[in-house]
Amino acid sequence: MNNIIRRTLYNKLADSVTKKPYDLSKFPAVSLQQLLKGQFAGLYVQEPSGEPGTVQNMFMRGAPMPLLSQRDVYQSQPLVVLDGIPLVTEHPFAYDIQLYDYNRLGTATNPFAHIDMNNIASIEVLKDLSATAVYGPRAVNGVIVLTSKTPVAAKSITFDSYIGLAQRPHVNTINGKYENAFRQRFYDLYTTNGRYSDDENYPIYLSDSLNNVYSGKSDWSDLYYRNAVVYGINFGISGGTDRANFRFSLGDLKNNGIADGTVLNRYSAMFNINMKPIKWLLFSAMVNANRLDRQRNKYLRDRFAQINYFPDLSAPLPPNKEYYADYLAQYKKGFDNNKINIVDGYAKIGIDLGRFKFTTTFNVDYNEGYRDVFYARTLLQGNSYASNYFGYSQRIMADNKASYDLTLNKVNDFHFEVGQSTQWDTYKYSNAYAYKGVNDYIKIDLLDSNPKNPDGSDNPNYLNPTAFPRELTFRFLDKIRHNLVSFYAKTDYSFKEKYFISATVRADGSSNAQPTSRWFYSPVLSAAWNIKKELLDNSTIINDLILRASAGRLGRLNAFDNYAQGPQYTASVGYTGNLTVPGYNAFGVLTRPYATGWVGYGIPWSYSNQLNIGADAGFLNNRLHLSVDWYLKQEKNLLIGIPAFAEYGYKQSIESGMAVNNSGIDVSISADIIRNTNFGWTSSLNLNRNSNKLKALPRGLNQIIVNNRLLKVGSPVDQYWLLINDGIYKSESEVPVVNGQPLKYNGIALHAGDPRWRDINGDNAIDNNDKVLKGHSLPKLSGGYDNNFRYGNWNLNINLYFNLGRDLIHQEMASRFDFINREGNSDVNSVKEITFWEKRGDYNKYPLYNPWSTVIPYRVDQDLFLENASFLKLRTVSIGYDLTKAMRLKKIRLTRFYVYATANNVFTITPYTGQDPELVSYDGYDTGYGLPIPRTYTLGVKMEL
Repeated sequence: MNNIIRRTLYNKLADSVTKKPYDLSKFPAVSLQQLLKGQFAGLYVQEPSGEPGTVQNMFMRGAPMPLLSQRDVYQSQPLVVLDGIPLVTEHPFAYDIQLYDYNRLGTATNPFAHIDMNNIASIEVLKDLSATAVYGPRAVNGVIVLTSKTPVAAKSITFDSYIGLAQRPHVNTINGKYENAFRQRFYDLYTTNGRYSDDENYPIYLSDSLNNVYSGKSDWSDLYYRNAVVYGINFGISGGTDRANFRFSLGDLKNNGIADGTVLNRYSAMFNINMKPIKWLLFSAMVNANRLDRQRNKYLRDRFAQINYFPDLSAPLPPNKEYYADYLAQYKKGFDNNKINIVDGYAKIGIDLGRFKFTTTFNVDYNEGYRDVFYARTLLQGNSYASNYFGYSQRIMADNKASYDLTLNKVNDFHFEVGQSTQWDTYKYSNAYAYKGVNDYIKIDLLDSNPKNPDGSDNPNYLNPTAFPRELTFRFLDKIRHNLVSFYAKTDYSFKEKYFISATVRADGSSNAQPTSRWFYSPVLSAAWNIKKELLDNSTIINDLILRASAGRLGRLNAFDNYAQGPQYTASVGYTGNLTVPGYNAFGVLTRPYATGWVGYGIPWSYSNQLNIGADAGFLNNRLHLSVDWYLKQEKNLLIGIPAFAEYGYKQSIESGMAVNNSGIDVSISADIIRNTNFGWTSSLNLNRNSNKLKALPRGLNQIIVNNRLLKVGSPVDQYWLLINDGIYKSESEVPVVNGQPLKYNGIALHAGDPRWRDINGDNAIDNNDKVLKGHSLPKLSGGYDNNFRYGNWNLNINLYFNLGRDLIHQEMASRFDFINREGNSDVNSVKEITFWEKRGDYNKYPLYNPWSTVIPYRVDQDLFLENASFLKLRTVSIGYDLTKAMRLKKIRLTRFYVYATANNVFTITPYTGQDPELVSYDGYDTGYGLPIPRTYTLGVKMEL
């Protein structure tokens, strides 16, 4: 079977979408996720922050499980494959030693920010099992296949570069006078004298209206926001002969953020080589090396959560420019070096004997990160802080594949393929930090940080900090290994290029599976019918019409090796303020993993049953293309923590038996609307409609509550669990009376000024039983709309991106109104960033509840703060001109010379009242911590000779 027929067969059987990345490379993105956003039906991308280099999430055809933690997010991501290398990502096990999951311990840098689109020849998104099965259980969430530019025999030199400006946003700043006016309305309604100045608990920083530090100029934004320069450059050269050729490229990228001094620098080099010493033998190799250097934000919340220490928070950062500048100067006395090195590559030997082909490949992907931090004592009330992190994720893979093509009677085409692969994954980190340094010049001194001398006696220096000031030093390290052995066999058959059948059988053995369930067997069957060739061969209107279907099962890997061990012990060191508390006199001890949960025996493989029915059609001389897919994904035997065994000290029991369904439709339409010599217009639309439902829970439970989330069988897994807010009780007479007592919320009587929460179950009491599932954190409908116009040598591209049917919780606004419970505490809920002095949202849409009420009227778990987060974005407008003919010189034969100008993130249409409906984490809560996604203007050039 020749390659053309082979590829045709694959396209007919599989639901896959391919794009040339040429146009994508004109977008000044720093991550793969940004480039793919809105480009493929069924692929949804979250960008919770505009900070360069931060992590973004991808979900293919919905989330396969409830997103209760970063563990679930990690296990829901699609596989990214670069030139056959399944790329490794950072494991979430480091979250186990953190109190908060705002950022992963370490660099928290997007692992896909190292991909330079100028080196990529094609992008393919594989969504159903007929296409993904060959990648095994790693591909259960879908696959994104990146193919780099291959060396060519003819000499080629490419140069791609852009420079641009990221525009600072317009913000409305406020000061203490404005905040006092905001709070005065509550004092007028709910206090006797109506004066906040008489409140002894009123914050000092607001009580003195003559204090210009807080009530004067609010001009901090000039030091926080900025117009930022961005640029990227890539140089590539390739050449050789048909027997030996190479391609080498160098790249440099700098993306300055528009806020908080953030920036990402990327330095990259890529080398490909092909050698053919004899006609039937090919040796290929590729090395892709990258260095990413990221300057992170200076959020107080993230810093305090990182160091597990909260100083006095009674006085926030002032909005005054001079005082904020002094804070930044103190910050600059320290450092936060945040770097990662990524190297991926392969060495491949291919044997081509015509019908028989054999390939053996050795793949490596290595990602290491460093973070060295020092905060001067002036930032922490005399308590300096230093930390060092080193961690790596490593994947080594040996892959072997053999295939044989057979044609019988010129109408029966067979393709037989067998493959075997072994994958070794290793994840490790080491993190140490210390407080209370001798001074700000000695960043860290570990010499006398041990409580014991080598002979076992007490260390007098350690025990006498007055005589010898010592640091408090803590160290953590962990390591996870995972081995995967796989075998598969695949047969493809086509008859007269009208009927196509493919069958795949896999066997996968995982070290993270329990010994009694080490192996999982996966069957996949797909078929296609070329209706055009069968029934409409003479039609001039219909150029292509193919009906296809696939069904099968694929295993889902356990991300954590402790699931394979059954009942277990763990070693940890505890100290005040840390999540892990077991220990004895600060020494590690063996103990049960009470906080993580009980893991028993009999845990089987999780798996996904998937059904896909699709059709592809081409009309009007292939000027109109339509692709439609209906799919059903049934996730079975998912693990979840069930609240259990509290009498033994456990928080939960990790059990199998959760099932989640995702169903929906993908639609892709493209059309050459106008195709003339001087003018052309092509348009394309892609969209995904997805819905999910929880089908089962372990033990046959109908519902459970996990982290203030209700999971209920028969309901979607991405809904919020909220009280219904019907307004406000304006007087005591409006409060319902039950048995002579006012209606109560969790035993607390409601009064005038409290929310009018709906009594759903009619038991004359408000509690968790009156909460309902409402809204969706994931969009019901998402996609993109792209238009390309061509006039002579001019080219205009307009790209729109949209999410519909998506809701979010405006937590930032809830925190703004809940000022009573946020003042005077030293915890994460009391942290006020410099952006506290920025007005966001519509204050007038919220009732003026009594903020002193013990029912906490501005609690976030009510639909008062649930907002429609649907949006339509004009994401890109790009205009370019082809100067190839004009720039051709006698001695320089240019193949292409193209210049362009692009505007990105032009405007957003949305009913949401907050910053940006995209700046939301996986849980659907807008905390206000996402830096703005900037509007960016760039000028670029693409040249090839």
